[in-house]
Amino acid sequence: MRIGDAAAAVGATPRALRFYEQRGLLPPPRRTRAGQRDYTPDDLAVLRGIRHLLALGLTVEDLAGIADRLPLLATREPRRCRPPAPGEPAIVGTTVVRRRVAVLDAEIDRLTRLRDALRAGLCPAPRHVPADGHPAVGARHTP
Repeated sequence: MRIGDAAAAVGATPRALRFYEQRGLLPPPRRTRAGQRDYTPDDLAVLRGIRHLLALGLTVEDLAGIADRLPLLATREPRRCRPPAPGEPAIVGTTVVRRRVAVLDAEIDRLTRLRDALRAGLCPAPRHVPADGHPAVGARHTP
């Protein structure tokens, strides 16, 4: 399958597929006699796995660190990141996932503080009322 068709099949662009290849997430696909990339069904399965992990919030850099295990996504059913047996590596390393969760938690905390600050800023400022109880000249009176 040519790059445009492969990209469309996995919900990406040809540029994204070339980028994944450049960053080492996907081994270079075989080439046609004309030199064009020719993606196999296994390549598409790996690409779907890459797209899924990126959609979950992992970064290209996260995936580059586990690129050697990405083809396993094409041959195994999705499951938790825990290794299936003692001593066997998880497809997506728990260290990568824990690190990404920590980054997401920090971003959630930052956004929560930002939201709270914005809410506090939206509250109307208290109107200054002089000691005599009459608002300043030109001040708008609200009942």
